[in-house]
Amino acid sequence: MSGFRHPPPQARSGGRVPRNAELLLCVGALGLTAFAYLAMTTGIGGGFDGRAVRALGVFAVFVLVTHLAVRRWAAAADPVLLPCVVLLNGLGLVIIDRLDRAEAAIAANSGAAVPSSDAAHQLVWTGLGFALFIAVLVVVRDHTRPANYGYTCGLAGVVALLIPALLPSRFSEVNGGKSWILLSGFSIQPGEFAKVLLIIFVAAFLVANRELFTSAGQRVLGMTFPRLRDLAPLLLVTFVAVLVLVYEKNLGFSLLVFGTVLAMMYIATGRATWLFIGLAMFSVGAIIAYQLFDHVRVRVEVWRDPLATYYTTGYQISQALFGMGTGGIVGTGIGSGRPQDVPFAKTDFIISTIGEEMGLIGLAGVLVLFLILTVRGFSAAMTTRDAFGKLLGGGLSFSIGWQLFVVVGGVTKLIPLTGLTTPFMSYGGSSLLANYMILALLMRISHDARSAPPPPPRPAAPIADAMTQHVSRKLLPRRGQ
Repeated sequence: MSGFRHPPPQARSGGRVPRNAELLLCVGALGLTAFAYLAMTTGIGGGFDGRAVRALGVFAVFVLVTHLAVRRWAAAADPVLLPCVVLLNGLGLVIIDRLDRAEAAIAANSGAAVPSSDAAHQLVWTGLGFALFIAVLVVVRDHTRPANYGYTCGLAGVVALLIPALLPSRFSEVNGGKSWILLSGFSIQPGEFAKVLLIIFVAAFLVANRELFTSAGQRVLGMTFPRLRDLAPLLLVTFVAVLVLVYEKNLGFSLLVFGTVLAMMYIATGRATWLFIGLAMFSVGAIIAYQLFDHVRVRVEVWRDPLATYYTTGYQISQALFGMGTGGIVGTGIGSGRPQDVPFAKTDFIISTIGEEMGLIGLAGVLVLFLILTVRGFSAAMTTRDAFGKLLGGGLSFSIGWQLFVVVGGVTKLIPLTGLTTPFMSYGGSSLLANYMILALLMRISHDARSAPPPPPRPAAPIADAMTQHVSRKLLPRRGQ
């Protein structure tokens, strides 16, 4: 742990050693992405075509520019975070391109018009994500600065969630969920950005009121509960966020927000009381939602037995399970399976595509990448000395790991489907931009923690103030006695 708390001289003097390691890892990530492209084009019966070469070249330029920006504005940051995201994003581009080609082949065989390339759109969003990443590093020079705008971020996050709920359905509804802003040729999901804003608000609020949560309050059954007036702002924002998301039929995002806030409460106080309170609130809310909302009951019934409704609501999860079962341990090979038979394979079910064509080994590798990203994010949070940085970094890191758990749990039928997408991999610009914001904040926290000078040694206490101890001993007999 001392290596994290007291950064090495290279990290404090410019970070050339961490950045060289980052560059080497990014080159390795690009190499693996190129190999995946080659495997994909070979699997569908072609070679390493110009389309794949152009996409890989543009992606490599994005990565190089971003690496140079990190050298300039976050030279001491963790060298592992960016390469993990580069590989995840690169694999996502390969899989989306593979599904595009399958859709184009189906359209050509049926005589229909070939749809536009989602992989090309995703590559554009990737460039915008890297640009936003750099912008956050440039603007947020100190990771504690967002704490000054905590309540503003909370209000902005709630407003971002309210906008789709207030808009007419033709401007906000997609596949039965009102969580979008739809304009001519443009769509955005503001809830993805609200997630980041709400995490900043919760971190700032908990830091400002930490003593109230740990000491003040009433004791009931041996547990200390804070006063309602102290807890009111946090409860209000969380309740409104979850209520709006339930109204918009975006239950996955409600679960993501609720779980992240609960985890941050535990990180801030260290009290297991909050876990019991949260689980009790979740249980009550789940029962109420099941009784009130038809779409919740449908998802629970599909989770219990998807084959019972195979030709209707259970088709998606059934096809995903069949595909992953076909993939087995090593997979069918990228380009050799039939993941296009799963609806929304590019978004909600990109994990099932990985499981089918890359097998259990490939899926485990992707999960390990997310595990490394989450753990290194927590490490960055722990190494910083201020409470806001610890809470912000912990909340952001937990949100990535928690979202992945919810997604994989839904696809593998461990829990009911929620509609969340896989960070950095699924098709969608809003999710990609928001997650690159999270990555930039984690890099800023890591840089500030590693580049900070070590704490000064404690001055020696004056002899008059030093702790003393009276030692008694038996008198020795005099010589001659």
